[in-house]
Amino acid sequence: MTRSAQLVARAQFEAALQVIRQASKEILSLLGNPVSEAKDPQWFLQQMENARQNLGSWGMVEKRLNISASELSQFSLQLRHLQQLMPRYENGSEVSATALIAALRFVATLERVRLRQPLLHYHTDLGLNPPPRAARVQLRSLELTLKALIREAWPNEVALVNYVKIRFGADKVRHWLKLAQPGDILSGMLFSDLAQLVVDKKQFAKNYAAKFPESGAFSFLVDPRKSLLAFLDDVQLIRNDVLDQKPLSAIQMTQLENYFATITGPIQQRHVQGKTQINPASFSTCDDNELEAFFADAQQKHQVMSSDIANIRDVINSPRHKPPRTREQREQFVAAVLWGAVSVMAVAIAVGGLHLINQTPRSETASSTAYAAPVPPRQQLDRMGIPFDENHFRSAIDRNDDRIARLFLQGGMDWKVSWTEQALTHEQHKVLGLLLSYRKQMIEPTPCQRMITNLAHALSQGQPFTSIRKSYLKAFCATPEVVKRQASDAAQAQTRAAATRDKSDEKWAAIQKAIYNEIK
Repeated sequence: MTRSAQLVARAQFEAALQVIRQASKEILSLLGNPVSEAKDPQWFLQQMENARQNLGSWGMVEKRLNISASELSQFSLQLRHLQQLMPRYENGSEVSATALIAALRFVATLERVRLRQPLLHYHTDLGLNPPPRAARVQLRSLELTLKALIREAWPNEVALVNYVKIRFGADKVRHWLKLAQPGDILSGMLFSDLAQLVVDKKQFAKNYAAKFPESGAFSFLVDPRKSLLAFLDDVQLIRNDVLDQKPLSAIQMTQLENYFATITGPIQQRHVQGKTQINPASFSTCDDNELEAFFADAQQKHQVMSSDIANIRDVINSPRHKPPRTREQREQFVAAVLWGAVSVMAVAIAVGGLHLINQTPRSETASSTAYAAPVPPRQQLDRMGIPFDENHFRSAIDRNDDRIARLFLQGGMDWKVSWTEQALTHEQHKVLGLLLSYRKQMIEPTPCQRMITNLAHALSQGQPFTSIRKSYLKAFCATPEVVKRQASDAAQAQTRAAATRDKSDEKWAAIQKAIYNEIK
């Protein structure tokens, strides 16, 4: 990040922190936990937990804030993620791209909470407002960049049409072709469809991974593909507001400005190096007529398809070969099966009676046990209306719902230690123990540095060093490299405590030593 870019990032980040502090005071006051001074995100997390305990449940928190359970879960996850990316910050410090994105996302969430609850009056204007036209240009450029990426991966139109027909289904493809320009199916797709083609697990690994670095902003969710999915998800929400003719707020325009630079930056660099023909800068050069024509076309598709509200999924789920039955069809099918069963039973009784009359009774009666094949875990989730995706799995973990979490795990869902932070804080032993029994499906490559940092801060805030926390440390961090690093950290903390004789330093040294003793 250049010096000028770092200055802009720092200004945006510090403005976001100021918004978060003001919002935290109003939110905590509304929850019956007033404070005189707001501090960092970790403090806000702890105060939210205190408010939950005072109110009796998270349901009461949802009621006070006038938001749903999923919205509160998203609020908590984003706040926790921000705290993980910036455990401590002092004015003037360097700001990472990931911390800035996390702060802006949380401010956008705070804005949505304020709009839902009229009793909240904090402002989310960062005082650094980009011009409205720039936002429309950036939205156009991002969509054209996605199309260019897909076209570079699929230069043959026939091959692309055949591929999307297999993955999305013939009905959807026919609908796209009706809206598309001749020979260009991409022009008939919605933004979410284009994004889905890029972030699909198989497609991304094959065609797009090399274009997005694993460092910088794309380490936001560790995996560059997951990070890109999260960015495009936010862009889709902003784009929908523009197409619904809603004015964008200052935080939305600031978010979009950052996402635009983050997503197009690496591709532009590859273009300069001669590694790709895609030139995002050329998409930003347009006059007002071109811009209006683009959004008029987007508006038409938006209306025809009743808005672009589909979630950008982790993978493309192929449609069923047969459309699902309607309610009437299901009722007719069940009735036919029942009448058939009655008829078969009547015949069986008649035949059985004749058999008993003509045969000598046996001394022993043969018994048979009917065996019903178990329903696969993914099918069980589908019957309950729960999509087999990461977000619903994480929600089950946060709720300590081990029954639903078990179905995800049995269905082959992988997991990460970073998803257990809330469960560890609340000592949700059922779901934590379940995850440990499926430790082979834990795919986070290097969880220990963040895990130990978060644990140390939790212990410094007075949280107990529970047996389940110790079990997780032993399960994932008892490796020679981690033990060596923790031994060094504990020794440095002890040296500092001995030199300063400060109680806080002594407490920190004791915590580091306790963690080391557990994994050595």
